[in-house]
Amino acid sequence: MLLRTGKTPTGAEAAGHIRRLVRHIRRHWPKTRITIRGDGHYGRPEVMDWCEAGDVDYILGLPTNAVLRADPVIATAADACATKRAIRQFPVLRHYAETRYGAKSWKCRRCVAARIEASTLGMDIRYVVTSLSQGSAEHIYDTLYCARGRAENLIKLHKAQLASDRTSCRSANANQMRLILHTAAFWLMWRIQQEIPKAAALATAEFATLRLRLLKVAARVIETATRIRVAFASACPDAAVFRIIATALRPAPT
Repeated sequence: MLLRTGKTPTGAEAAGHIRRLVRHIRRHWPKTRITIRGDGHYGRPEVMDWCEAGDVDYILGLPTNAVLRADPVIATAADACATKRAIRQFPVLRHYAETRYGAKSWKCRRCVAARIEASTLGMDIRYVVTSLSQGSAEHIYDTLYCARGRAENLIKLHKAQLASDRTSCRSANANQMRLILHTAAFWLMWRIQQEIPKAAALATAEFATLRLRLLKVAARVIETATRIRVAFASACPDAAVFRIIATALRPAPT
């Protein structure tokens, strides 16, 4: 996690972060095909130019504008979606469209996929720009782009349930160190979450619940020369889950 100023990043700043991230990934997995997925903050010409030059695919959010709204392909699909919803009395209806679009600041025209949603509240159209040449507009938006929601949920856990937004020190270096410690706590909780059996009730629990049910519990700890024993109360409901996690996370014998 990198602490930065609380402002919208410029295109050069976003491209710089992606460049460093891709460099670290390719250092360990040089043959892996990389696809960058980001919201509208990353839909900048500097980012797209760098990805195309570096052989990196991308799916990036694209803010709406008058040119996109007037595009004949998107306008036709939007009219058809609204008409079909009204005729069949659907509460919500989605259509998808794909077109070519080039902003004045872009070097070339690029593929834009549109998610068109008509409802009783009106019309809502979202756009993504992508370098991918295969796949329908529906697949690109719903399957590939919207999968970033999982990453956003993890960021929410990092910020809300581990309090990583408590960067109140006067020094930027001190705040960065606090963020590193919060990130270490995140990885600890994430590893615990991954080792919970899928059939257990805590398999889908968030970090706050795991902390209350597995970590902030009373137990007797007995240390010996060769092992550490943790004794729970006989009525502890999650002792078996704790045993499974501890067994899975113990280091391999050397």
